[in-house]
Formats: sequence, structure tokens, C-alpha cells
Amino acid sequence: MNAPLSPYAAGAFRDRALSQRGRPEAEAWRDHGDHALNPDLFAYYEDLDMRAAAVLVPVVDYGSEARVIFTRRATKLRKHSGQIAFPGGSIDPDDRSPEDAALRESEEEIGLDRGFVEPVARLPVYLAGTGFRITPVLSVVRPGFSLTLNADEVDVAFEVPLAYLMNPNNHVRKSAMLGERLRNYYEINYGEYRIWGITAGIVRTIYERLYA
Repeated sequence: MNAPLSPYAAGAFRDRALSQRGRPEAEAWRDHGDHALNPDLFAYYEDLDMRAAAVLVPVVDYGSEARVIFTRRATKLRKHSGQIAFPGGSIDPDDRSPEDAALRESEEEIGLDRGFVEPVARLPVYLAGTGFRITPVLSVVRPGFSLTLNADEVDVAFEVPLAYLMNPNNHVRKSAMLGERLRNYYEINYGEYRIWGITAGIVRTIYERLYA
């Protein structure tokens, strides 16, 4: 008899992601991550004219224990330098879909060949105070790829075990003033890396949608 598949294997992640595709998405962003911690703040963002963007959540299939690729934005960047992020960016007019934009940006930022990537499902949008309406694209990555970082955009690419990210004990709630508003957010620390803001909000949403 085969051993049961680990919930943190890429195959189990794929199954969980596929199973949530039928759940309503239009207003689901309100119920998850730091959106749920700041209902007044994000309700305000909803009325803003935001630019469409997409990020790739790359879950690498290493057998029983998958790992997730993150980047650290280059320190030379004018905005959000040194922050931890998923590869991604604005959806351009030539992009056919959020998936196409996320794959293109991943190739441009870290050289992740889309031939290794299987887009699986989307999360509800993330409304960012920077003026972007972000679609996170959940994906499974086949091993054997190599990365080539664009030094103008990314300083480091690294991986974190999916099991670590999906452990709610590693999600620390914090607060800070954003202008005159108190902003509540999640923070995940992994070694030298501090994952917070948009990226931690997306990770928390994955946990709440797929693993809680």
C-alpha cells in the first residue's frame, strides 16, 4: 500500500489549489490575509483606480516536501528595495492573461523557464496600497530548472519549505502606522529573510484557502 501523500508535497498542493477554483473570488479578498485584519483600509483601496498586476507563486516539486521560490528585490531599486517578493509585475497589453504576465515576469526577473512551470489556479486579488490589483498565480515547478537573476531587479532568489510557510505558528501579527492609519499585517521570518507586507499577505491567504 502506498504511503499517503504529504500535504506539503507539490501534488497535494496542486490538488488543494484545484479544489478551491470553484470558490467565489470576486469579493473573497475581503476575507483573507491582512485584508481581513484591516477591513476599512482595504475597502478604501477598492475604490481606487488600480493597475492590474500578477505574481507567480512557484511551488517546486521536490517529492514529499515542496519548497517555494522567493526573491529579494535589488537594493538599487527606487521602491521597495530589499523587500522579499514573489516574481511578478504589471500586466502588459500584450499579456494574454495574468498567468502569461506572471510567467513573463518570472522569466525576466529570475530566468525561470516557463516550460518548467504549470500554472494551477489563481488566488483572490490582493489590493496593494502602491496602486496595484495583484492576481497571485499558484503554480507547480518541475525540478531541473536553472535561474539567472536580473541584477537590476533581484539580488537573491531563495526557497522556503512549503510546510514552514503553511504553519500558522510562523505567521506573526504585527502593527504599524501607515500615514494616520494603523495597519495590521503578517510577518514570517525564515533565517535572514523577513517576509511581510504583500508577500506575507499572499502566503497567509494560501494558508487560509488551502490548509486552514
